Amino acid sequence: MSSPAPPAEPGDSNIATTPDDTRPESQDAPRHIEFQEDENLKPDDSKARPQTAPHPQPEPPHNDGPDNAAIRRSRTSELKEKLTAQREKLAAKTKPAGGYDPTPLPDAPQGYTVKFTFHKATNLPIADMHTHSSDPFLLATLIADVPKRHKEDPVLTHRTPTMRKTTEPEWQNEWVVANVPSSGFILKCRLYDEDWPDHDDRLGNVTIRITSVDENWEGLGPDGQIFEVRKRSGSKRAYLFKAISNALTKNGSMTPLLHLSMEVLGKSDPPHAQMYTVGPTSYVKHFSPMIGRLTGVKVNKDETEDTNSHTDDHGLKKYDFQANEIQLAGPVPEKLYHRFVEFRPIIGRMFTSHGVRGHILNKVLHKQHKRIYNYDSSTEYGLFEACSEQASLQFLKMAHFDEGGRIFTYVLTLDGLLRFTETGKEFGIDLLSKHSMHSDVATYIACSGEFFIRRLAKADGSDELDPDEATHPNQNLPGGPPTDSPPQNPRHYQLIIDNDSGTYRPDKSTLPELKKFLKKNFPGLGIVAMHWENEHLQKLKKNQQGIKKKEGRAIRMVLNRSPSASSFSSDDESRLSDLLRSPDDYDEALPVRTKKERAFDIIGDPTLLKDYLPKGLAKHAMPAEIERGDSGVAGVSEGFRETNGDRDEKAAGAEKGKGKAIDVTN
Repeated sequence: MSSPAPPAEPGDSNIATTPDDTRPESQDAPRHIEFQEDENLKPDDSKARPQTAPHPQPEPPHNDGPDNAAIRRSRTSELKEKLTAQREKLAAKTKPAGGYDPTPLPDAPQGYTVKFTFHKATNLPIADMHTHSSDPFLLATLIADVPKRHKEDPVLTHRTPTMRKTTEPEWQNEWVVANVPSSGFILKCRLYDEDWPDHDDRLGNVTIRITSVDENWEGLGPDGQIFEVRKRSGSKRAYLFKAISNALTKNGSMTPLLHLSMEVLGKSDPPHAQMYTVGPTSYVKHFSPMIGRLTGVKVNKDETEDTNSHTDDHGLKKYDFQANEIQLAGPVPEKLYHRFVEFRPIIGRMFTSHGVRGHILNKVLHKQHKRIYNYDSSTEYGLFEACSEQASLQFLKMAHFDEGGRIFTYVLTLDGLLRFTETGKEFGIDLLSKHSMHSDVATYIACSGEFFIRRLAKADGSDELDPDEATHPNQNLPGGPPTDSPPQNPRHYQLIIDNDSGTYRPDKSTLPELKKFLKKNFPGLGIVAMHWENEHLQKLKKNQQGIKKKEGRAIRMVLNRSPSASSFSSDDESRLSDLLRSPDDYDEALPVRTKKERAFDIIGDPTLLKDYLPKGLAKHAMPAEIERGDSGVAGVSEGFRETNGDRDEKAAGAEKGKGKAIDVTN
């Protein structure tokens, strides 16, 4: 048995350690050493005792010296930075992709400005059997080795006016494009027969490849060149009829011909990585008689009557729901670059046409765009001088000046094409106010939102939101609507434009660039660009709606209203949520739907099948896997679960958007 330890001598210190303390310490573990004083140690002797500890005495555990305080502050700062970074990472995950894209234009060498002239086509086949003729037009696509910011950026296209009832159309139509690279380009020309409301018949195509371009390039010669049209891609029915006609009349060739020319105008101005349309600046007015009849909207049959006195109401009228396109002079500012906002998974699939539902919704929106921006015998074409008061006046005419408290929805494409239609809750076909339809489901655009026109008492073109003068429709002004014809001086008017779009959510920091671009194209016109959340702007819009009821034309009826038709803002988020949710989420019964609408409803939500079938058949016709929401129905029930799984997000989006959404019904 071991003997107890000898008593400590006076003046000595005793260092006591536990058995665990004798083991080697880990590099990661902190070192803890316990110091104990011997109970026999006298306080007076402790001052004189020598230090016999084998290890250096550590600092007191609670030493608040300047060095330790600095270390603690440094560690606290690091923890705060890590916490902030983690919060930003989580916020990035919850924020939907899209909106403003700051990607800069890539570097590119200086290019050249090229003018294309589409002169005429000959010997085209007869596509309309009842008229024994055709309504031909040409759609050109320009492809060049110019670097893009994203692969989804659209290619440049140009459409000629339609020539009526002829197989020998003469367009003499020009298209001027800047920054065509020296490495050349490919020009694809597709010939069509316009056949509204059916599909346009293709009459053939011509593809021209140019390997190099410089200032000395002679193009296709002073008189242009004639190309044979490839018939393989043309309508089999049209060429069969042409073959029979040629056999009976013993006419010659079956091959149509296209006459066009190209010319280099010089070197282009920057930005060199942006190939864009310079001109000609033009406009197209699309009329929809069917929608005009539904909404009861009529205008003067002769546009010149718009500038005459309003006291005579006996002139000829026509039904008019008007969709407008104005090709402005480029380039669009680099900062105006926005992507669709993917606030729901179905939105991404819809724009990219992925999956069954995404493909169907994409086709529906393309069809809606074509139906509103339809080309037929009533379509009007025109040209105007670029960046002139004539351009401003033409824009005001298409917006009907300051008449009737109108509010318009617009989309500005990356090539400077401004599309707009009147919007409002009385236009019950909801897609008329949706930016996804106006953009033709484009992934990237320049800007989108709403605008309206005010008339100023003085012809000063004021850019002030609160000008020191009276304005109409806020106040009654003589010498203009609603009692007199509108003044023809653009300086009497003010364009108030915003970024109210839930589809693309343009950033408010880009509004100065939008204003600058519009000031260049519409000189003399006062322009105010505002963020859609501005309270003053909301009051002005509300006032416009009140004026519309007072001065606007009467609206008779609206058909095929969707469950969300009571909401009329241009934001698309909550309306899409309303469309995709189940009937149990509605406070009232599902309204009457057309067969086509019910079919799309069932595709989006398979459980609706039991609501649209008679009660006796619903139970037997409803597959068990759909009723349960299982993944047995590939691509359908899965998307349905995603939709219903995001109800909290939907509710938050609806509260934020206050009824702003997208409708994808037909």
